[in-house]
Amino acid sequence: MALTDADVQKQIKHMMGFIEQEANEKVDEIDSKAEEEFNIEKGRLVQTQRVKIMEYYEKKDKQIEQHKKIQMSNLLNQARLKVLKARDDMITDLQNDARQRLAEIAKDPENYSVLLQGMLLQGFFQLLEPKVTVRCRQQDVEMVQEAVNKNIPIYREAVKVNIVVKIDTVRFLSSDICGGVEVYNDNGKIKVSNTLENRLELIAQQMMPEIRVKLFGANPNRKFLD
Repeated sequence: MALTDADVQKQIKHMMGFIEQEANEKVDEIDSKAEEEFNIEKGRLVQTQRVKIMEYYEKKDKQIEQHKKIQMSNLLNQARLKVLKARDDMITDLQNDARQRLAEIAKDPENYSVLLQGMLLQGFFQLLEPKVTVRCRQQDVEMVQEAVNKNIPIYREAVKVNIVVKIDTVRFLSSDICGGVEVYNDNGKIKVSNTLENRLELIAQQMMPEIRVKLFGANPNRKFLD
């Protein structure tokens, strides 16, 4: 039985409807998939940017913390340096005061002569030379000669060797020093410096750890004294 034009038109219309429905469903599927992929990509981009922002601020926080630590360290170092300078200034003042008091020693002839005798004898024993030269301040020559005369028999008795002592009357020690002597071997290459200033410096070096403890207390970071 042949199809009428109406039947053909009906089938064509039915086919077109089916194709259109299929096309719409495909479009919806493509749209849905595109939207899903868009949301996935958007989420990935958002997460990537979130991570970058978090990393940025984490880095900034670390930089700020490090800067604070550096500033605190600098402040502590500056405070420590100020304390050390104040302590050094105090030690320097004490040493200067001690040097000023040295000048009073030579003003007491009785005690000063005994001190000179000890300084000379110590120089003789340190050198252990048969011939020595002594230098002193010009104003101390007479007192030094008396001390030499007293020391020669003491030295001779102690080491069983004679000693010849010459007082240098050409090159004197500076009158600016507070007193004491320098003792040289015969050729002048070896010297024992027993001036009052030298003795003070030596004592200060030896006693400095103890002085610092008395003035500032023990240093918890130092296990042994210098």
